[in-house]
Amino acid sequence: MPAPSAGLYMDDTYYNQYPPGMKMTDGVPDELREVIHTHWDNFSPPNPLIAHFFGVMFFFLWIINFFGNGLVIFIFSKVKTLRTPSNMFVINLALSDLFMMTTMGPLVTINVFMQRYWAWGVFGCKLYGCIGAVCGVVSILTMVVIGYDRYNVIVKGLNGFKISAGKALGIILSIWFYSITISGLALFDVWGGYTVEGLLFTCSYDYLTDDVNNTTYVLFTFMFMYVLPMSLVFFFYSSIVKAVWAHEMNLKQQAKKMNVESLRSNVDSNAESAEIRIAKVAVTNVSLWAGIWTPYTIVVLMAVLGSRSSITPLMSQIPSFVAKTASCLNPIVYAMSHPKYREALMKEVPCLGIEEHVPQETVTTKEPVKA
Repeated sequence: MPAPSAGLYMDDTYYNQYPPGMKMTDGVPDELREVIHTHWDNFSPPNPLIAHFFGVMFFFLWIINFFGNGLVIFIFSKVKTLRTPSNMFVINLALSDLFMMTTMGPLVTINVFMQRYWAWGVFGCKLYGCIGAVCGVVSILTMVVIGYDRYNVIVKGLNGFKISAGKALGIILSIWFYSITISGLALFDVWGGYTVEGLLFTCSYDYLTDDVNNTTYVLFTFMFMYVLPMSLVFFFYSSIVKAVWAHEMNLKQQAKKMNVESLRSNVDSNAESAEIRIAKVAVTNVSLWAGIWTPYTIVVLMAVLGSRSSITPLMSQIPSFVAKTASCLNPIVYAMSHPKYREALMKEVPCLGIEEHVPQETVTTKEPVKA
């Protein structure tokens, strides 16, 4: 093996001593070139430790995802009182997230320790990208519907649109049909496509190919899978926060008129009100949405708008990985914030140490104001 040049990695165990001028795409089979953009020819091979790090992280995401979403499906399916039309959307979100990481996590983990580029062939890359797209779109649209459902109940109340089990099922099936149709077009190269991205061991939307077909597809997904859903989620949850705040202020005014400290039915006067919990969950939902999906969207837009030269393998890989963490956080945000789910979890899986206190009816009075 030749002596390493200055600036090169020097770990013989990881075979990092590559000759000057070597590209990260050198050694890739010719048949795989179909799904590897020439943009990645501009970069030297990265330290394999980086790929191994992502492989280990994908494995842990898969485990967390499996237990988190599996627990959501188990509890909501077993406890009859939780089988409501609204909770059907939460179950759908858990199923989508579970399916995504179950199909992706093991493949990536095996891949990075087997070889330094995509190991599952051209169609495997397209199928991997398509599954990720389908599940991602299903999860995004389901979160929009969950936001609408909560907006409908909290803000609209009795005047809101009543969602029955049949309607909920119809909405869920429509989401899957839409997601599979749009993502399937790219799978068969009808509109858009999927290619290897970043460090060459995952696949996603082809946002680097500069032609009308791919550009219009990426812009379509940007508008209808990010901008529009994000706007709707922001509207629903901001309306919820606004309504909750107005209700909170109204309760305080009523309590003041009745000369009581609080109208809340809590034994502990310091306990957090249900309305405040709802508001916090709403703010958390919007913040996580923006924090998880925006970095990936920025990278995609940079490529589409012509700033490809600044997109490095690591810059492409990190946002893609961050987007996958949504599948692990969704059970926490959408299920663990559900008081009845926490109660059921406390009963069915007591070893987790979950505690949910059920408030009792009471009204705390104040001492009369002395003149």
